[in-house]
Amino acid sequence: MNAPATTELPVVVIGAGPAGLAATAHLIDQGIEPLVLEAGPTAGAAVREWSHVRLFSTWGEVVDPAAEKLLAPTGWTRPDSATYPSGGDWADLYLQPLADVLGDRVRTGARVTGVSRTGRDRIVDADREAQPFVVHITHVGGREERLFARAVIDASGTWATPSPAGGSGLPALGEEAAAGRVTYRVPDLKDPAVRARYAGKRTAVIGSGASAFTALAYLADLAKSDDGAGTKGVWILRRGISGSTFGGGEADQLPARGALGLAAKAAVDEGHADAVTGFRTAAIERAHDGRLILVGEDGRRLEPVDEVIVLTGFRPDLSFLEELRLGLDERLQAPVALAPLIDPNQHSCGTVYPHGHRELSHPEQGVYLVGMKSYGRAPTFLAMTGYEQVRSVAAAIAGDLDAADRVELTLPETGVCGGAGLFDAPDAAESDGGGCCAPAPQFVQLGVPAAAKAAAAEEAPAGGCCGS
Repeated sequence: MNAPATTELPVVVIGAGPAGLAATAHLIDQGIEPLVLEAGPTAGAAVREWSHVRLFSTWGEVVDPAAEKLLAPTGWTRPDSATYPSGGDWADLYLQPLADVLGDRVRTGARVTGVSRTGRDRIVDADREAQPFVVHITHVGGREERLFARAVIDASGTWATPSPAGGSGLPALGEEAAAGRVTYRVPDLKDPAVRARYAGKRTAVIGSGASAFTALAYLADLAKSDDGAGTKGVWILRRGISGSTFGGGEADQLPARGALGLAAKAAVDEGHADAVTGFRTAAIERAHDGRLILVGEDGRRLEPVDEVIVLTGFRPDLSFLEELRLGLDERLQAPVALAPLIDPNQHSCGTVYPHGHRELSHPEQGVYLVGMKSYGRAPTFLAMTGYEQVRSVAAAIAGDLDAADRVELTLPETGVCGGAGLFDAPDAAESDGGGCCAPAPQFVQLGVPAAAKAAAAEEAPAGGCCGS
């Protein structure tokens, strides 16, 4: 089969989530035909898996302008810009209507299994850039297909590849064997079956970001409910407690994100969770009664828990891109020009400036990783960042470099500054000026002013998410 001329081909967008659908809208705005390939059964399939979690960005921050332009003729109106959608709201009220407008440009149940240059593996130089991309797909039911593209935008995200509990980046010994009592998602405690799983139980929460804050707040709410007596959280942190542990609080320019940290702090202060610091999980063992014992790399063994919630971040699936020549940072697996801006070893201030096609480019011209996928293993991605990325990338593919290089976004700061590499050290609490505990105590009780508790209760949505 001979591939058609590159200029006649669509741009393939991998993933029908927020960034992928926004990329599609911007391509249409540039007069370029897109084709979206979504592995899940619906648009926003990954978002729907955390439909119970509320974003810490408002509606005004999670609707892309080009997408809104496409939706307007249908009579669609944006929900109140100042309110916070849940993942389910975002999917039902925005992503699905947008996919409906795009029609058969969006194909669901189509999993991309490989991307390459037509007739060229990653070794071959000859006439490489003149060849269109070839995309291999497996459809539901097993049918295989290959398509050709002038460019490829990978907006598949990282949701399907969560990081493990193990402190070395590998699954802890026994982690896979304990799968029946381990989850890598914030549980939906409004679901009766899920609620029964955690009610009255002792649950370890491993992680230090917004998802961990959310899980701790959910468990604290359960503990205070009529059916949740005896519910207890054990918060496992790989670092010590410092001034940055609970995020930016009232200094965060996204108030709901700051309030999440305050809610987690209140959960510990009120006794609904104990904090275990400086603990890197090496193994998960079975107690005689079937419960789980977490064993640290330093030899500590924690009291048995009934359940473990692992919220240690995500990592990109690069397996289907291995025949492309990608330029990825050795730490983050993010594009090399973007990585220094988002490396948590260096900073966590929210200081990354809006960026686009130049920071997202690779040695293989015409391929871009966007949205959460572009951040590799780095945390704290905002939908606004993804929308600016895809606006720039679409303009670059169209050849409008003036528009592609233009900055059209100001991002809010987190209210937290410092390198996470420093904070990860057990004695960081003393070195960064905000500590409240010794290097690696077993349990820590933290105080929080009553006013801060009230602010958290009033301002915090039901949960939080980075809006990727």
